[in-house]
Amino acid sequence: MDFQPVLDDIVSTLKPELGAGKVASYIPALARVSSHQLGIALRTREGAEYCAGDATTLFSIQSVSKVFSLTLAMRNLGEVLWQRIGREPSGNPFNSLVQLEAEHGVPRNPFINAGAIAVADRLVSTCGDGRAEILALLSSLCGEAVAFDEEVAASEAETGFRNIALANFMKGFGNIDNDVAPVLDLYFHQCSVAMNCVQLARAIGYLCNDGAHPLDGSALVSDRQARRINSLMLTCGTYDAAGEFAFRIGLPCKSGVGGGIVAVLPDTLSLCVWSPGLDETGNSLLGMKALEMFVARTGLSVF
Repeated sequence: MDFQPVLDDIVSTLKPELGAGKVASYIPALARVSSHQLGIALRTREGAEYCAGDATTLFSIQSVSKVFSLTLAMRNLGEVLWQRIGREPSGNPFNSLVQLEAEHGVPRNPFINAGAIAVADRLVSTCGDGRAEILALLSSLCGEAVAFDEEVAASEAETGFRNIALANFMKGFGNIDNDVAPVLDLYFHQCSVAMNCVQLARAIGYLCNDGAHPLDGSALVSDRQARRINSLMLTCGTYDAAGEFAFRIGLPCKSGVGGGIVAVLPDTLSLCVWSPGLDETGNSLLGMKALEMFVARTGLSVF
C-alpha cells in the first residue's frame, strides 16, 4: 500500500487547526516551542518509509523515551524487573503522588513517571553508563546519531519538583536502590533526547517485527517481550487517556509531553506523529486526531 497520499491528506486536513492545544509550559525549555507544527512518519515492517509535514524537525521525545528505557531494563533483568513495578493502567495523572502513597511506593506501571524513574534506577544498577546505553540504543535503532538536549535536561532538573518528590518517596519505601540524584539525572536526560518523526518511526520498528532490530534484523528483544511492551503501550501508554486512545485509535501508543506519539501495528508498521499542542491529559491534540484519521482512512488497527 502507498501510504504517502494518506499522510499528505492528514497533514493537509489538519493544517487549519495548527496551534490548537497548549505546549508543556511547566518545562521552560518546552514552553518556547511553536505549536504551529505537525509531522507524521511511517515505516513498514519491510522497511518502506513515508513522511509528511514537519516530520524531520527535531523535538524533545520526553515520555516516548520510556519505551526504550523499559526495553533496556527488560533485556538486562527479564522477569525480575516486575518485582517492584506493576503493569496496570493508572487512571490517574502521570505524576500522581497520591496513588504512589496508597500503593506503598510501587508504581502502577512503567510508563507513568514513578514507574519510569524506577526503571531508571534499575538501569543505574545494571548499566555501566545508562546515558550512553540509551543513546547507543536509539542511535542504533534509527541508524543516525542522536543526542540529549542539555538545555531541556537542565530545565527539567530545575523545575521537576514533583519527579524529585516521586523518587524520594519511592526511596523512602525502599523501592529505589541507588542514590536519588543519579537516577533522576538519567531520567531527565532520557526525556531530553531530541529526535524527529522519521527517526522515531524507524526506531520503534522492532515492536512491529517480533522484537527484531528494524535495520539489521538481529534480536533486540524476544517476540514475547515485544508483545508485552505493545500490550503496556495499549493499556498504559497515553497517561490516563489510554482507554480513549484504545477506543478511538486501536493501536498501541506511547506519548510524550513534547507532543510526540509513537504507534505500532504489530507485523505491519510503526508510526510517529508530532504536534506540540497538548490536550488536558498531556497528549498531543493534533497527534491524536492524526492517528484517528490514519486508522479511519486505512482501516488498520489491532481490533
